[in-house]
Amino acid sequence: MHELMDVLRRQAHYFGPELAKTAYQRGLAVTKLDGSTQPIPITATPVILDAEEIKRRSLLSAKLASATVKMTRAVLGGPDAELLLGALSPLERRMALATWEASRKLATTRVDYFVSGGRPWALEVNATIPAMQGYSDIAARTFIEVVARHLRYPEKAIPTLLTLNGNNALALYRALLDGYAAERNGKMPDTVALLCRKNDAQISELRWLCERFREFGADADVVHPEDVSGDDAFTVNGKKYDLVYRHLFVRRLEQNPAPWVEDFLSVVPGRKAVFLNPPASQVEVKTTFALLSQAVTDAALAEGAGLTPEELEAVRESVPWTRPFRHGPGVDPDGAKVDDIVDRVAREPARFVLKRAWDYGGKAVFLGRSVGTVPYEERVKGAYGESKTWEQLCERAATEPQGGFVVQEVVDTQPEEHLVCGTNQVLPTSFFVDYSAYASVGLAKQPAWGGVCRGSMSEIVNIVGGGGVLPLITTEVASKLLLAWKAL
Repeated sequence: MHELMDVLRRQAHYFGPELAKTAYQRGLAVTKLDGSTQPIPITATPVILDAEEIKRRSLLSAKLASATVKMTRAVLGGPDAELLLGALSPLERRMALATWEASRKLATTRVDYFVSGGRPWALEVNATIPAMQGYSDIAARTFIEVVARHLRYPEKAIPTLLTLNGNNALALYRALLDGYAAERNGKMPDTVALLCRKNDAQISELRWLCERFREFGADADVVHPEDVSGDDAFTVNGKKYDLVYRHLFVRRLEQNPAPWVEDFLSVVPGRKAVFLNPPASQVEVKTTFALLSQAVTDAALAEGAGLTPEELEAVRESVPWTRPFRHGPGVDPDGAKVDDIVDRVAREPARFVLKRAWDYGGKAVFLGRSVGTVPYEERVKGAYGESKTWEQLCERAATEPQGGFVVQEVVDTQPEEHLVCGTNQVLPTSFFVDYSAYASVGLAKQPAWGGVCRGSMSEIVNIVGGGGVLPLITTEVASKLLLAWKAL
């Protein structure tokens, strides 16, 4: 553990309230449907990693994301396309069928990991709206500035610390520009729209990103589906936009229809404007990730997807055993052949986690080792309206229509002790901490992506569901802050 952590624990009650207040003012918040906001907790205790390790995890994520896209394309182009299409909503399905063949670029993806024994284990790939680039920057930037000033670090040198720590907003911006250039013969956009719902839960993050894009030189605005029109361009209130950053789940358009936007997103590459990411619900269906895991021991599956040796090795070293969850023979995590995967999982609940293939936000995730606890009962009753034993849940999940479930060998993680900041106090809290790394697919080069760390008192980590953000800082930045403390 870095020596700075001891200093932070002793000093947190001095700087913690200012850290929480400033982060909230900058946009580290969840927005409710009525437009009110709720602060996302931030910790005074960061995650500290070498810059090279952050880079390594992003490069690992680039291989995993690329492999996931390849597997998606292989499945949709083959006889088992219903494995993925069956997990999609009607609109998602129509868009997937209309766009998947032409969709080869994802400006941004996010791979979520649990770290066990110093080794990151990839749990899933997010490709539809892989958010939190802004939240991560708000947390890290605010932490560095507040702590640096508390430690009397030279004010004029603080921007250098921020540069050393990296910038996910800048990486996202460069990825979007590269994606635009690839579709418009090397040109750059004059205008950029960040497309999301009004009062989107993460709209404060998007406003932060919009401000950063403007600092980078873009003419950027946050816009909403119901305000878009145009016969030959993407237009809002008379203003045309060349590039659209999509922060909008396709299935949200079923709840609040916007026919113009539906038509716009159904044509790849975009004619009226370049939009990134294209519809990608099929990429983040968890069944795709399960097939990646299976490809490690199924050479025909790996070859059919066109996985490179480097991609296959990335899957082998970082993806826990994951399989589509349905009755039938298979190979268990120990490499043993079994007559029925469902029976095998039902016999050893402590070893497995069930995840609905198409859901998001950790809503339909069931940990076998939580059987008998209040959280397990609440989740099961919330999903099915009644209590179920693990065996009953396994049977229900294995026979669920419309996409079904996947099963994954649980990654053994332990809660960490952190200090959570409020505007009036700093409280010790036990957090399960995950690590998410960003990556691009199909671009000429990877921008300098970083990561984001979330914490939750539950093993199922989700920000909107009540988790917090831990600042991610590099060892070099931490060491410079420590020197400032020692110089006091």
